[in-house]
Amino acid sequence: MRHLVVLLVLLMTGPALAQSDFSAFLASLKNEAVASGVSASSYDALTSGLTPDPRVPKLVETQPEFTTPVWDYIETRVNAGRISRGQTALERNAPLFSTTGQHFGVDPYLLGAIWGIETDYGAVLGNADLIRPIVRSLATVTFQHRTRYAEDKADFFAALRLAELNGGTSPIGSWAGAIGHLQVNPTNVIAHGADGDGDGRIDLHNSLADALATSAKFLLDLGYQPGMDWGFEVDVPQNFDYLLASRDQLRPLNFFAERGITRVSGRPFTNPNTPVFLYVPTGHTGPKFLMTGNYLVLKGYNFSDSYAMAVAHLTDRLKGGGSYVTPWPRNTAFPDLAQRQSIQQSLKTLGLYDGAVDGRLGPITQAAYARFQAAHGEIADGFITRAAAEALSSATR
Repeated sequence: MRHLVVLLVLLMTGPALAQSDFSAFLASLKNEAVASGVSASSYDALTSGLTPDPRVPKLVETQPEFTTPVWDYIETRVNAGRISRGQTALERNAPLFSTTGQHFGVDPYLLGAIWGIETDYGAVLGNADLIRPIVRSLATVTFQHRTRYAEDKADFFAALRLAELNGGTSPIGSWAGAIGHLQVNPTNVIAHGADGDGDGRIDLHNSLADALATSAKFLLDLGYQPGMDWGFEVDVPQNFDYLLASRDQLRPLNFFAERGITRVSGRPFTNPNTPVFLYVPTGHTGPKFLMTGNYLVLKGYNFSDSYAMAVAHLTDRLKGGGSYVTPWPRNTAFPDLAQRQSIQQSLKTLGLYDGAVDGRLGPITQAAYARFQAAHGEIADGFITRAAAEALSSATR
């Protein structure tokens, strides 16, 4: 799922999309769309005269999940106002959240947090600058051939199928096609859609009950474990081997407890056999977490770690929990796009990395950099800063 981007000013960048190329592109997709279940007549009706949305290229480039330090991303979205509004919204809809939580076994506060992060508890759903017909938006995104081309195309076809079910009218949603209160993309609406209010329709935009039921089912289908927390903020001893901080292998909580890791609250871990992994998003000096499989489920909802962290933290704050105990390393100097690409290329040259050189520094790049740190006698926390670009450049000269 992609997060709804709130922009104060929408500006075009780059050359205008050529209408003739756009129309030819849509025509080239018709047979594939029909094979996916869209009728030929609906495809023609819904794409005839369709023009590209000039705002989409800028929005694609500025997704904050991938361009903002994690603490800024979280603090912008999990603030006093949003916490207060969320507690009020959950209290106002308490019977619905309770019923949905009991029926699906999904923490109602987690559903409330997704609702808050995605649409500010439905507040943005009436904003025409942000919520628009998704067939046009997704056609434009697909035409861009970004790295998620296959997923974008599938969402475009799914949006056309939803439009067919809607009497030939495009559903409305974000520029990336996400629909309704909790912003579910079209392919997942089709796969996991649930009729929460029992009226025989699935309407994620106008029915909060449908939106909550659909997202609860989506989370369960992703592997959500009822009754399990998303994770815990922890303290890590000074000489800990950070190469153990890998999400490739979940280990029992007791594995980390035996190595000196404790909860920052001082409370004991509830179940020593719970499978977890150690996550250090900003290195050994910043907040550190033991994450359960339910955190990875949130990344199935939206792949960004910043997004998953924000949802997890808002869940706790809606319950009355406090902020993080360990401060963020706010004075960190981060590499720019060219430097991030150089980091990945250097790691590839050194035989430590086999992924794309795209400047997105996710878990795979971080794990590769941790191996580089370990080989050079550094704390192998995988935290990539501007200094990493300089060190790797020197190592590959």
